[in-house]
Amino acid sequence: MARISGVDLPRNKRMEIALTYLYGVGRVLSRQILAAANVPLDKRTDDLDDNEARRIREAIEQRGLKVEGDLRRDVGLSIKRLMDLGCYRGLRHRKGLPARGQRTHTNARTRKGPRKGQAIKRKETAV
Repeated sequence: MARISGVDLPRNKRMEIALTYLYGVGRVLSRQILAAANVPLDKRTDDLDDNEARRIREAIEQRGLKVEGDLRRDVGLSIKRLMDLGCYRGLRHRKGLPARGQRTHTNARTRKGPRKGQAIKRKETAV
């Protein structure tokens, strides 16, 4: 099993897809990394040898890419900075609401969480 940037790549997947399991690496960047490392796109992770895994790690380092922990930390610090400033986007992050202008009347369930049920009001009957 190949391990790159502290992440175990999934078994028996094409390398082009397997590299997208790294935080911050998409399909396009995955293809560029594999081209720089001279590894075929359709090579399976189970067939990857140590030399090819080392070349992939070096290709990521040479490009100066931030992946996994470094990138997560930078994103978290950026959000924390916005919240400390008290700007609109920071307030939206603090409240757990969408920060980029989406409507919240009917949608935004991903940010707001599951719906809270309506309280049912019952009529009292006079006896």
